Amino acid sequence: MLEESVADRPNRRRVPRATFDESRRRIAAASRHMPGGVSSNFRHGISPTPLVFDRAEGPWLFDVDGNRLIDYYLGMGPMILGHTPEVVRAAVAAQLERGILFGGQSAVEAEAAELFCSMVPCAEKLRFAGSGSEAVQAALRLARAATGRSVVVKFEGHYHGWMDSVLVSVSATPQTAGDPGHPNRIPGSTGQDASAWAAVDVLGWNDLARVEARLAGGDVAAVIMEPAMCNAGAILPAPGYLEGVRAACTRHGTVLIFDEVITGFRVAPGGAQQLFGVTPDLATFGKCVANGFPVAAVAGRADLLEQFATGGALHGGTYNAHPISMAATLATLRALADGQVLQAIEPHGRRLMQGIAASLAAAGIPATVSGFPQIFHVAFGPTEPARDYRGLMHMDRARYVRFCCALLERRVRVLERGAWFLCAVHDGAVVDETLAAVAEAAGEV
Repeated sequence: MLEESVADRPNRRRVPRATFDESRRRIAAASRHMPGGVSSNFRHGISPTPLVFDRAEGPWLFDVDGNRLIDYYLGMGPMILGHTPEVVRAAVAAQLERGILFGGQSAVEAEAAELFCSMVPCAEKLRFAGSGSEAVQAALRLARAATGRSVVVKFEGHYHGWMDSVLVSVSATPQTAGDPGHPNRIPGSTGQDASAWAAVDVLGWNDLARVEARLAGGDVAAVIMEPAMCNAGAILPAPGYLEGVRAACTRHGTVLIFDEVITGFRVAPGGAQQLFGVTPDLATFGKCVANGFPVAAVAGRADLLEQFATGGALHGGTYNAHPISMAATLATLRALADGQVLQAIEPHGRRLMQGIAASLAAAGIPATVSGFPQIFHVAFGPTEPARDYRGLMHMDRARYVRFCCALLERRVRVLERGAWFLCAVHDGAVVDETLAAVAEAAGEV
């Protein structure tokens, strides 16, 4: 049965495969002015080509080749309400009538901050920023200012933005990673300033004993982690791990930072810290904050955030708390605050996870499907959920990319790194269409 071609299968409606020639042409033309034809390396080198889009609506993207694609990128995470939701569009349109940028504060900024703080357990106060990468830098500065220490502990595979100071050991390989007990520190890019990450120590995640041992030195300003690993894979914290790290940080005077750029407002209204019941000292947010508008935030203990106002710690940004983005933030958070949107996503996400796992098993593809209904990860190769990043190092990435291409030809767009994001308008019919494409794509690869 597995050798049967898709075209020969009985009772199948034959739909022409999607093609992407016009996207290829436009990317090639744009490359004359933009390296690779794109403005982010994370959009470069996508198979079979980076795509160029004309518009988006609900759970769909419409590209310049005329394809309607079911979208599980969701802008790489932010579009929790789907594309072009009326509630966000209306709020933004109303704010546009009042002004674009003031070089000062807006009323909507204060409203958004109040609602944000009411939703997030750690958020006694916050500062808005323009991107998750910026918010992380602000959090690290606060931790160092408050503790007078310099060392930051991060974990293999955890991504905290593209800045030199934290782009370390994000995508190590079995050949470069080193001893699991003492991982090598590996820069993520050429051109990085090694002195920027000289005070960054790297540990394996989900190993409480190693965290406790490292903090005992008394020189660590901050421990930063994704509270559930959702960038390189979808790995849950081991039972008691977050609680143990929280206790160790408190005991040694170290600031605990949760990077909730992905999990914030997606896995629960108050993020992973609400879901797991562990409150960090600081947390960073982005992605879902404003449903596609460029908004991020660092939030946490009031005494730490006050370092920006009275402690000499600098935080700036011309576009921080941009009024248009604040209107989108307020509208988005109001839609998410009672949890009903996330609860509505859950059954569709679980059915999709189960259906993908079943199709891959039927096609004889070893794989795991793990994570949350709102954000999960598909890994070809492993047959058990990973405990840390090293459990993902032997993924069959090349085969998964072929799977992504086969899905794209069937008009389903998913991230090549394995993440699947769901939104409020991925309904039962969309999941049905997706699972039909998954079954065919799995048989093909």
